[in-house]
Amino acid sequence: MHVLVSTGRFDPAAPDRPGLGAVEAAAAIGAGWQDARPEDRVTAVPLNDGGPGLIDVLQAARGGELIAVTVPDAGGEPVPSAVLVLTEDSGAPTAYVDGSVALGGSAPVAEATTAGLGHLIRAALDTGAPRIVIGTGPRRVTAHDAGWGLLRVLLDEDDARPSTADLVALREALHDRDLVLLGHHDQALLGLNGASAALVDAGRATAEESQAIERRTADLVAALTTAAGPGRTNLLTTPHGHDHGHPPTATAVTGTRPAVAPGSGAGGGAAFALGLLGARRVDGATWIADAVRLADRVEAADLVVTGVGVLDGTALEEGVVPAVSAVALPLGIPVIALAAQLRTGRRDWGAAGIAGAFEVVESPERAADWRAGPAAALRARLPRIARTWSR
Repeated sequence: MHVLVSTGRFDPAAPDRPGLGAVEAAAAIGAGWQDARPEDRVTAVPLNDGGPGLIDVLQAARGGELIAVTVPDAGGEPVPSAVLVLTEDSGAPTAYVDGSVALGGSAPVAEATTAGLGHLIRAALDTGAPRIVIGTGPRRVTAHDAGWGLLRVLLDEDDARPSTADLVALREALHDRDLVLLGHHDQALLGLNGASAALVDAGRATAEESQAIERRTADLVAALTTAAGPGRTNLLTTPHGHDHGHPPTATAVTGTRPAVAPGSGAGGGAAFALGLLGARRVDGATWIADAVRLADRVEAADLVVTGVGVLDGTALEEGVVPAVSAVALPLGIPVIALAAQLRTGRRDWGAAGIAGAFEVVESPERAADWRAGPAAALRARLPRIARTWSR
């Protein structure tokens, strides 16, 4: 029997529970399966949705040229990062960047900048690749400046706000580059459920401070949107799938507010700024599934095992699990899902095309095991599942 393991990262389900990267999770699942069924063939193809671990997943599947880069994090501290250049079937290079580290770190909200991601994008542009694919890190990042730091780096500007001529010139300079933003959540930059409001839940601001931050951010957004002028990409209407070809033509956003578009709050507002420069937003998990040639791997398998940290209604609708299901279902290949925590029932995951769903942290004892070592806990859960599903 051929089992394909295509899991995402297992994000921490609680502050006291460590997470597990997709590559490590796939290895643990594969090892646990073969503990019970050593005669089965197990292949690992980890996935990502544009969040942390993007480069690791792509390099594991495709190799490529890894270019080391040192960039500042959101607090200005130098951190190691990288640009990964992959060669497409056409022979053209594509450069990938993961903004997780550059947008992290420690800094007060008023000082937290997206400049590090700007440096990463500049390094990717320096490779000469016609397509730059950008991951903006986890849903919660330290940076929160509406992409202002990123724009300053790409414009090579000081603290002065850019003029219309500056932004138009930058957009024209990037006209022959396809900037692709990997979306994995729909949080807007502004609004009641936007990135500024989320600072309260993250414990980084009080309600009053959040409102003041929202007002300052709105002023900056208005200035940048006005300076950018017509011809910007509308993140609300940009196609969300892999186009397998040339980028779509940008559409003007006359009469819309880019900062309330779904996903514009990603990366502390970096997504908003990139939209002003013509970036298009795609579904991150779908794009990466295509990039790692998932369909070819699924077609050769008898069973697919996927997984996430928490399997709930949101995880069934967006991210790695539905991306895997969308590939496997038309081919008639069953999919089972693992999660550190299972927060949905059979009716829901069955409707999403999942043939079976299994929880790893089933009891207080298993929670202690997970805290002690998530990879070992995940591996230990697999033998029972393998004995049920292997044939």
